[in-house]
Amino acid sequence: MTPSFKTPRARVGEPPIFEKGAPGRVGVSLPAEDVGDVPLDLPPALLRKVPPLLPEVTEPEVVRHYTRLSQLNASIDTHMYPLGSCTMKYNPRLNERVARMPGFALAHPLAPEGLQRGLLQILCELGLWLQHVTGLDAVTLQPAAGAHGELTGVMMIRAALKDRGDARRKILVPDSAHGTNPATGALNGYEIVPIKTGPEGHVKVEAVRAVMAQDVAAIMMTNPNTLGVFERDIKQIADVVHQGGGLVYMDGANLNALLGVATVADFGVDVVHVNLHKTFSTPHGGGGPGAGPVLCVQALAPYLPTPVVVGPPEAARFDHDRPKSIGKVKSFYGNFGMLLRAHCYINELGAAGVMQVGRDAIVSANYVRAALKGVFELAFDAPTMHEAVFTDKRQKEHGVSTLDVAKRLIDLGFHPPTIYFPLIAPGALMIEPTESEPKETLDEFVAALKQIDREAQETPELVKNAPTLAPARRFDEALAARKPVLRYRRQGSGT
Repeated sequence: MTPSFKTPRARVGEPPIFEKGAPGRVGVSLPAEDVGDVPLDLPPALLRKVPPLLPEVTEPEVVRHYTRLSQLNASIDTHMYPLGSCTMKYNPRLNERVARMPGFALAHPLAPEGLQRGLLQILCELGLWLQHVTGLDAVTLQPAAGAHGELTGVMMIRAALKDRGDARRKILVPDSAHGTNPATGALNGYEIVPIKTGPEGHVKVEAVRAVMAQDVAAIMMTNPNTLGVFERDIKQIADVVHQGGGLVYMDGANLNALLGVATVADFGVDVVHVNLHKTFSTPHGGGGPGAGPVLCVQALAPYLPTPVVVGPPEAARFDHDRPKSIGKVKSFYGNFGMLLRAHCYINELGAAGVMQVGRDAIVSANYVRAALKGVFELAFDAPTMHEAVFTDKRQKEHGVSTLDVAKRLIDLGFHPPTIYFPLIAPGALMIEPTESEPKETLDEFVAALKQIDREAQETPELVKNAPTLAPARRFDEALAARKPVLRYRRQGSGT
């Protein structure tokens, strides 16, 4: 097959910038100094003993070096990122242009409220739109990521239970939830009670009822879960938890699969976070920072972080008078640039477009699932929402593992999907095509995986030694994780 992109190989062995240049070379011309030397009044311990190790290079050397490195990058601007759970979708350029408008980009967070009317209106509108999407009553836009939103939501649950004199000590977490869920509960001082996923890929009501007790503060459920399966019993599970005096937290990281399909409030959820990068196209990872708004029912609204933006949008203002608030969780009012991008995305799509996102995400995932069924083993043979989880069970018969498949995909022009997660699916290949990819790209991706399956049967050593066409070969990932090299050393210098 023809790869969907080709990796430039002209300068595969691009050395570090520190190994370029020669003494005396410069890349800038500066005017002559017009002031004399100014002594630095610093303690000697803070002063360098030797000059910093900086490369001496010309402007062409600098430009060519970083341009070559950029051509070796994998990015959402160059090809598909089928990362399950992480949802690496395309970031529309309109969002970026709006975020760079001077009125937004140069706004100072300490400016008087009267000079921030436009920004407050945007925050208020975004909050109202998220309330409409989830069906919940109140919102904070402060949290800086999904996991930060989880922390905020569980802090609110803890404060509410304490306020009613019913502090509890356990949180229920299914094994199909995101890994941050048990970490969040533990960070809030709760004991985590795991719940096993049923044979069809979702949590059974009976499993929750068996562990529900008077010391359970809440259940944290990811829906759709990390298997890409909809938790179809979530309303009945919520009823069981509520009857026992607990609250229901939903990890809304996979909300993109619910847009226009289902409403969170109808599940009996008390609090949910929304990952704006996963559902509303704000940059992810190194392109961040992130944003993880939290929405809740009215009973939890008093505990939202302060300040809360209150409306109407055209007269929006900060409300600091929240005596039961858990306090601030982020400086100022969150990462405004990310919130602005999400506002732009929703405003551009409109209600019909936002609803279409959910449908397209589901269709794309099920298209890939159907095309690869019988080639790769399905972790659970259940209908897929936004992502499909396969395993390497069939390829293992030929000595080829999930890691091998992922590395061979690089040779064929695709960033690998998420691998070895979720943990309840041994040898997992977690694929999320997102709604941004056209059918032609999905067909190329499916063809690449089918080719790898044939190679696993006919020439397994080729797959096991991949990648062979990438700028770098396979690394010792375990060694890199345990003994990372974080400081550059010039060869032969010892520094």
